[in-house]
Amino acid sequence: MAGEPQADCLFCKIVTGSIPATVVRETETIVAFRDINPQAPTHVLVIPKVHYPDAASLAAAEPAVIADILREAGNIAAEEKIDDHGYRVVFNTGAGAGQTVFHAHLHVLGGRGLQWPPG
Repeated sequence: MAGEPQADCLFCKIVTGSIPATVVRETETIVAFRDINPQAPTHVLVIPKVHYPDAASLAAAEPAVIADILREAGNIAAEEKIDDHGYRVVFNTGAGAGQTVFHAHLHVLGGRGLQWPPG
């Protein structure tokens, strides 16, 4: 059921602590941790503690949680000292867009030049 932890979900396991991660921030609604395959000097994933497969389904069901994710992305950028130089926030939705874990998550990327359009 949407919103409920999924036994086969990597990110649900990180939320519960059964899989370790390098957590940089945690609140009542989110967990943020360093990506294990960073694409920039700062690459942090911000995930909701509730399980939804993508950002659109999360936003439709729990808009306050998606607002928390975006607010915490800004806090992380400030803590990582990338907010003055610029950073990117990305939600990938679907396999064709590069989503590999089907638990809504936001990438916070910075610390180097980020070209547009992304490749």
